[in-house]
This record gives sequence, C-alpha cells and structure tokens, in this order.
Amino acid sequence: MLTREENDLLTQVGPGTLGGALIRRYWQPVALSSEVPPGSAPLPVRLLGEDLVLFRDQFDRIGLLGIHCAHRAADLSYARIEDGGLRCLYHGWLYDIHGNCLEQPGEPEGSTFKDKVQHLAYPTAERGDLVFAYLGGGEPPSLPPYEAFDVPPEQRSVYKVFQDCNYLQGNEGNIDPQHLSFLHRLSRPGDLNQTLNTRVTAPHLELEDTDFGIRIYAVRKVDEENTYVRVTNFVMPNLAAVAGDAEGYSINWHVPIDDTHHWRYGIRFNRTQPIRPQQNARSEEIGEDFRLIRNQSNRYLQDRESMKNRAFIGMGPNFVVHDTWATQGEGAIQNRTTEHLGYTDMAIAAARRMLLKAVRDVQEGQDPLHVIRASERRSEDLGIYVRNDIVLPSSVDWHRYWENDSVREMATSTHR
Repeated sequence: MLTREENDLLTQVGPGTLGGALIRRYWQPVALSSEVPPGSAPLPVRLLGEDLVLFRDQFDRIGLLGIHCAHRAADLSYARIEDGGLRCLYHGWLYDIHGNCLEQPGEPEGSTFKDKVQHLAYPTAERGDLVFAYLGGGEPPSLPPYEAFDVPPEQRSVYKVFQDCNYLQGNEGNIDPQHLSFLHRLSRPGDLNQTLNTRVTAPHLELEDTDFGIRIYAVRKVDEENTYVRVTNFVMPNLAAVAGDAEGYSINWHVPIDDTHHWRYGIRFNRTQPIRPQQNARSEEIGEDFRLIRNQSNRYLQDRESMKNRAFIGMGPNFVVHDTWATQGEGAIQNRTTEHLGYTDMAIAAARRMLLKAVRDVQEGQDPLHVIRASERRSEDLGIYVRNDIVLPSSVDWHRYWENDSVREMATSTHR
C-alpha cells in the first residue's frame, strides 16, 4: 500500500512533476519506425504530458519538436517537410531537427531575428524498428544495449497498443507472477507453460536486486521430480522483460502519454531464427488506430460460454487483451491507498520502493538506477539476457543452476 502522496509521486508524469523528472532521465519509445517512413507526413505525438510533433526530413534524420510554432503557435503537425526541416504553413518559419530556426521569410533582409529563436526540440534515436526520444536535461545517456535491438529484422516483432490508464499499473501487471495461474488460463492441450502455471497457483517467490532493476524468480514444484522456475525482470523505470521464446524473450515497455493514458510497446525477438507468424498473434487484435478491437466499450467481447471449458476469462487467447482488461479496470489511476498486498505482490512492493528511491536520487542530482553513461560498462549490459523459464529436476539446486547459466549466457553474449 502506498500513501496518497507516494501514489501521486509515482503516477504524475507531466512537466515539473517529480515522477516525470525520473522517467525523463531515460530514453523512451515515441513511435514505431513504420509510423514515420521516408516521405511521410509529420506525426503528432503526446509524451509525458507534452504535445510534440515527430518527423523524418529528406535526409532521413528524425526530429521531435514542440507542436506549436514559436512564432504564433500554429500546429506544426500540418507543416511541410522541406529544405532540411519543418516549415510552418502559417508564415513559413522553418525549423531543423535541433529546433534551430533556419528561415523567417517575413523578416527584412539581413535580419538576425531567426538566430534568437530556439524552438523546443528533443534528441531522438532509431533502433530495433522503434524511434526513441530523450526528454531529460543535460547530456543524454546511452541507449540501453538490449539484445532485441540488434537481431535481424525478421527475428524481431514490435507492436504498440493504446492503454486507457496510468503507465505504472500497466507495468505492475508484468511483475505479478501469480496472475498467470488465472488471468491467462486457457485450455491448450500440449502447452507445457499453461499446464505448469495453472497446476501450481501459489509459487514460491524470490527477488534479486540487479543493476537494471529486480529479477523475480517464481518457483513452482510441479511434482516430486520436477521444479518449474520462471523469471521476470523489472527494468527501471517502466518496462519488464518476460518469458518468450527459448532463444529470446519479450519486452513490455509502458510509456506515459500523460497521467491517465499510456502506450504499451511490445518487442519480441529470437536470437537464432525468424519470428513465426503465429508468434505475432498479439498484434492481430490491435486496430489501425493502435487500439484493441476487444475493449471496454464492447466489454472485451467476453464469451461466457467459452468460460465453461476453454478460457478462464472468456476474452479470447490474446494476453494483451487480458492484461488490458485487468489494468484498465483498476481505474485511470489506481488508488493504491485501499489495496491489500499479499505474498505474491512482493515484487510490486519492491519495485515501488526502488522507484521512490530513484525519484529521491534525481532530486539530489544523481543518476537513478539503469541510466547508462557511455564511459561505463556495467553488468546491466548483459543482466537480462539469461533464459526466462526452465523445468529442472527437483534434485538440482536451481539457485546454483541459474548462477552457472547466467555466467554462460554472459560469456556467450560478450562474443556475439
């Protein structure tokens, strides 16, 4: 349980808020690369309570500017992309990707007025089919070297989906291992993970602090001979790495639009082979507007008949739909002063403590956890690259196995 003040601290993300100042210290996805292909129109975006415009100029450079022209506040999302920048339709002022005002056609010849205008602009980067932006002050940190960014495109899939709630409750849903036993329960003959998660509904949990956040071990004793260990990673400040392919994992990145809405970006990758069509099923129920086809307005098309023998919640097989139902149902901003956290919520409580400490670190002028500077080479470069789940003989000490597997994985990663 959080106090009202703590809840506000972590869920308010706009300019001038302490929670927003924390998230601005990290690179955040702002769009899919496919939303701003060469020759495309400017894209209006809202991020951390700010209205902005994203565009790709004719030199393939990506800019992120304040949406309102510095002259008289016309909407730059309608602007022309030409002459190395974004030209306002109202009076022809031209801005480059850095916010420099290049031209003011209405000013007298020889005027230097344009040199006195600096438009709001944020650094951008493009990696792994995503466009990132850094909205913090000072020198941007390094973009985290997540493995998913560097595999060939056919070995990676990305999507985004609109979420009608605060980002924090979206990400907290990722780090709750026990909900797998119920929310995602489906009748899938031959699906080992489904069987293992539903057979044992009260996993033993252990947490490990890391350089990137928290590693969460959920241990289920399947029978006298076998133990199922599933690992989820809370990654500061607003994402999680969860079990995916045996040769990869999935990332869920919850990016605040404002206090009461966010984008969920999903990244799935495989180290060795292309993503199969059926593995892209999560994006099949997302419309062209990046909103779920199953949603609150149609009660997620819940099928009560299917609840009798096929699906515990009756909302189809898509886990994104399941998660969205749960987190949006908590309200636009969950009231954490009235909740009752139990044993299986220990990771959520630990993540909140970590976030609150990070807010204090930023207030004191320090880099929060998992902000990576170019001069540093720390274990978070490799820390989430271990496999996410495995069934082991009960005679095997899973702690020791995991330590050895992590060492092997790190050694392999350094030579990839």
